[in-house]
Amino acid sequence: MGVSQMAEVVGVRLDDGRSVVIKSRSDPTARAKTCVAVQHHAADAGFPCARPLTDVTDLDGLAVHAEEWRPGGELLRGDSPEIAERSAQLYAQLAVIVEDLRLSPPLPNPEWVNWDHDGPGLWPPNELHDIRPLATQLPPPLVAIATRARARLMKSGHLPRVLGHADWEAQNLRWNADGPHAVHDWDSIAWLPEAALVGAASGAFASAEIPTLMPLHSSEAFIAAYENARGRTFAVEERELAWAASLWPALHNARAEFLWHTQPVALTEVLTQGEERLRRAGA
Repeated sequence: MGVSQMAEVVGVRLDDGRSVVIKSRSDPTARAKTCVAVQHHAADAGFPCARPLTDVTDLDGLAVHAEEWRPGGELLRGDSPEIAERSAQLYAQLAVIVEDLRLSPPLPNPEWVNWDHDGPGLWPPNELHDIRPLATQLPPPLVAIATRARARLMKSGHLPRVLGHADWEAQNLRWNADGPHAVHDWDSIAWLPEAALVGAASGAFASAEIPTLMPLHSSEAFIAAYENARGRTFAVEERELAWAASLWPALHNARAEFLWHTQPVALTEVLTQGEERLRRAGA
């Protein structure tokens, strides 16, 4: 979702026959060490993901590490409630695995969930978006929805934070006939209230080549399936937070669509669903 989070990935075959992946990316705030530590912990617990083989090393200003090559699996396409439930159950498994981890927070959070940024404006700073000619001419309805969503999200800043995968989209998950095969993009670990992480995932879980906002009933099914898998129901404030967070990744994508003159897929859904999601968020 964010340009600044893109990594260069190179496959290497070692002398002993193993195939590994070398990842390098810019890491000015030293997020990578925590992200790789979460991935390593998940792999150790049997979660379906590539196992890191090295720690993160700073090399000429880039964060570099090696991990297993984990090819295979298929995208699980579709945004039905049934697919939402499968995705949410896997997300809950990861939440159980990482809930007791105590690591340095990987801040700032990825841009598409970074509503609590310390920049001067509504949106987190983005050197590519901010210089676009239309950066100050966004559609007023989009700005209005984003303003209300962010205000509601900021009201829940006192809730305890946990580590979680913040780019839970179909494009980052692979499945086999008998279940999940691999979860990718561990650089997108965030430090947010649990309900916010779940809400963001509920709005984005089926995004693949073109990110968008899921149907309301599928987001609802995702949240309910997550609660059921975790064995607890969100409190009213958490439920409202989840619905507010469900909008933010789509708002991020809708803004980019407008600024870069691409098909308004997320923008259309945000404008169509925004009012109802904000109502559920108590915003």
